[in-house]
Amino acid sequence: MKHFTYRSLDELQRAVETTGAGSVRFEADRNQVSRLLGRKVAVGGFTAGNSLAIHPMEGCDSTPDGRPDELTWRRYLRFARGGAKLLWFEATAVRHDGRANARQLWITRDNVDDYARLVEAILREHRARWGSADDLLMPVQLTHSGRYAVPVKQIAYHNPFIDRKSGTPAEFPVIGDDELERVEDAYAAAARLAVQAGFRAIDLKVTHGYLLSELTGAKTREGRYGGPLENRLRMIGNVLGKIRAEVGSGVMLCMRLGCFDGVPYGKDPQTNVGVPCDYPTPYPYGFGVDPNDPLREDLTEVKQAIARFREWGIELLNVSLGCPYYNPHIGRPFEKPDDGNYEPPEHPLLGVDRHFRIAGELQRAFPDLPMVGTGYSWLQKYCLNAGAKNAAEGNIRFVGIGRGALAYPDFAADALEKGELDERAVCKTLTFCTFLMRQKNHPLGQFPTGCPPFDKEGYGEIMKEARAAQRAAPPARPA
Repeated sequence: MKHFTYRSLDELQRAVETTGAGSVRFEADRNQVSRLLGRKVAVGGFTAGNSLAIHPMEGCDSTPDGRPDELTWRRYLRFARGGAKLLWFEATAVRHDGRANARQLWITRDNVDDYARLVEAILREHRARWGSADDLLMPVQLTHSGRYAVPVKQIAYHNPFIDRKSGTPAEFPVIGDDELERVEDAYAAAARLAVQAGFRAIDLKVTHGYLLSELTGAKTREGRYGGPLENRLRMIGNVLGKIRAEVGSGVMLCMRLGCFDGVPYGKDPQTNVGVPCDYPTPYPYGFGVDPNDPLREDLTEVKQAIARFREWGIELLNVSLGCPYYNPHIGRPFEKPDDGNYEPPEHPLLGVDRHFRIAGELQRAFPDLPMVGTGYSWLQKYCLNAGAKNAAEGNIRFVGIGRGALAYPDFAADALEKGELDERAVCKTLTFCTFLMRQKNHPLGQFPTGCPPFDKEGYGEIMKEARAAQRAAPPARPA
């Protein structure tokens, strides 16, 4: 079903009222949009040059040994010229066995110089286009993919509903406490290498069901990393402490935090619409969920956790929701599902509203901690109007664009110069990027991902190759 049929901001506003998406509001004046999104943002002792951010968008295009490859360079130089002053560098694995795919970036002693050259080139390109890179903030996101690592997963605890969705047997071993300590050390070592490469901000990826994120919801895990919230946050606290000890006080600590896990969804065989798993109540798993209604958020623990993160030195928080592996409509409201996935079970405006509602509540609760908001891309050209309104009302400090930046890397330049986007260039949330990310029938085990409809030069031929490989692949065996 096509949802986005709006020919004007007025039409979209009427749809907001009809669907009850009350947290979605708009600034209509283009001059005000430019002014609000052009405001500088203080982050710790740093000042970012405007209020626009590019989320950590993975390209799945490293070399097998984790080095940035040609498409990686191309993507970041395009981002660098685009004008956003918060450029969040994508998920970079801290260990080989923590990669989410065979071509995820992975920083090591052997390739740190490649990262250093890329960082230098990003700063040079940004400086050439915008006059200075002194106000460009670029955290690097460090990750261990845990349950979604390849080729061997490492799970933090057993949630039978996520186990079923991810094909994890009930007898699959849970990663032990001693091994978690070794992963902590790997984070610290990777942070040291990142600083050596020229990054001055380190982000922990605590979202999308990966290891640190899964631990936040590990209420049924035994031992010192599970059960009470204090234990579920232990690894994050340990990692932050070890990173600080490794790199000193001059490096900014950041986090992308999954603030609402939700429950796994599957496809109704009759309608193809997503339906939630047959969950019990109270729901004994997850982070940010209301145990009596896990389809809704309860931010009590999230706020307690953020207060701890502030004490542990976090100076910038990126607000994220859901898990792309089991409820993708929550994290990224979409117009069309990727191949084989479910149709959205709600109007995408309600997904946007969820993002804005949760981020707004958290930003207002911690006004001294700048936060980055998510969920804008589905609004297409009107994402600027919504972002400007959220910024004006104190509901967010940075307006973050993810998929939309792959389609339109210079969106920030148009936002600042014109107060509006070119409708012909904006992401239409058709999920081709996700399709490419899911394709593994490639000589290197993973197709690179980008935006084939709006970046044909970079990904048009890649999309053709991925479709051909999909057609040539043998049919999947019945489960």
